[in-house]
Amino acid sequence: MSVSALPPHGEGAAGDRAIQQALDSAWPADLDAVDERQLLTAGRALLRADATGVGRDQWPNYFADSPLGVAPAFATARFRIQAAIARQEGAPDRAVVHLVWAGTDRGGTHTDGRISDLHFTRTNPKEGEPAWIPQPRT
Repeated sequence: MSVSALPPHGEGAAGDRAIQQALDSAWPADLDAVDERQLLTAGRALLRADATGVGRDQWPNYFADSPLGVAPAFATARFRIQAAIARQEGAPDRAVVHLVWAGTDRGGTHTDGRISDLHFTRTNPKEGEPAWIPQPRT
């Protein structure tokens, strides 16, 4: 009998640690710790802004094509990131942030174990600018 390393759906926050450990094991770290931390911070904020609408003003280019007035699908209080990792994506100046998240939509349906990949490229930042910028959704 095979036992899954992942918690069952609906486990709640108690299962998040196991999901994080599974991601870390599946994709060994390959980024500088500073880059990884910056990417994780940006990836979490970008996903939260996309799902809940909160903070979209921090990412004007990323959300430029989003119609104004579109209500976000998920309530801020019912959204959480279960796990996240940042890894290189084929070149030192490209990275992907893999996020696993849970949320309850405006209709009351809760799902967990949702997966989003956000892609970033490194820039040559000036003082105070981010070193990594998100790439448009495809």
